[in-house]
Amino acid sequence: MADQLIRATAASGGIRAVGVITTRLTEEARQRHQLSYVATAALGRTMSAGLLLASSMKRAESRVNIRINGNGPLGGIMVDAGLDGKVRGYVDNPEVELPPNKKGKLDVGGAVGKDGFLYVVRDVGYGYPYSSTVELVSGEIGDDIAHYLLNSEQTPSALVVGVFVGAQGVTAAGGILIQVMPKAATDEALVQTLESRITKLSGFTPLLQANQTLPEIFEQLLGDMELEIFPETQMLHFNCGCSFDRMLGALKMLGKEELQDMIEKDGGAEATCHFCSEVYHANPDQLSQLIKEL
Repeated sequence: MADQLIRATAASGGIRAVGVITTRLTEEARQRHQLSYVATAALGRTMSAGLLLASSMKRAESRVNIRINGNGPLGGIMVDAGLDGKVRGYVDNPEVELPPNKKGKLDVGGAVGKDGFLYVVRDVGYGYPYSSTVELVSGEIGDDIAHYLLNSEQTPSALVVGVFVGAQGVTAAGGILIQVMPKAATDEALVQTLESRITKLSGFTPLLQANQTLPEIFEQLLGDMELEIFPETQMLHFNCGCSFDRMLGALKMLGKEELQDMIEKDGGAEATCHFCSEVYHANPDQLSQLIKEL
């Protein structure tokens, strides 16, 4: 099943729902960064969350940055996701692995840590970006993003994200975001019904592994609430905007002396993109050309 995003509404527009499948892009991130099992799950969940958050923005160039700094051994997580369906990200310590948690699942919360902060920056495509900071709740990603939505955007939200990764790589990944809009937030019965159904979900990846599609999952959750699924399906991709020219531009900022030192001592320069692990090389002639341009 292709990586994709679909949108829906229910309860006469009182509920907004978004779902994503991110299996392939999470597997690409795993391969690019040589991620451990638990690091794959943590980054995959965060990339799904980033795409879900970006889906509510308006301008085509809008983007969401999520940075998670917990006290666990995984270190920080950084994700950049756009309304255009492109996402990239990395973790500080991709090799970290932990034993399963008490439920027998990947211990993402232990790897991230419960003490720390979640930072969200929304770049709407013009003016200054909007930034928010909240404390981590569990380090499990989904709980932390839902906590952010409730405290920073005052929107009651349920967020379920998951990644299943085994010896063959990532076989299922994605998530759903369901939000109660202000017009329906005072309907306590509606909110309680929705909370009950979300709580009964055994997770998101088991639904994908059972070959359920996003429309079928929405039908299961919201089918009796005037569900309306939008016809457009948006394709999602792991994509990084780095390039050799950008790398040269960054090297140019180091100045003549530093560039000359690279030529004499290192015989060139090497740079690795944090977001996608692409490695770029500049030979002495290319560095000499940069010096001439300064």
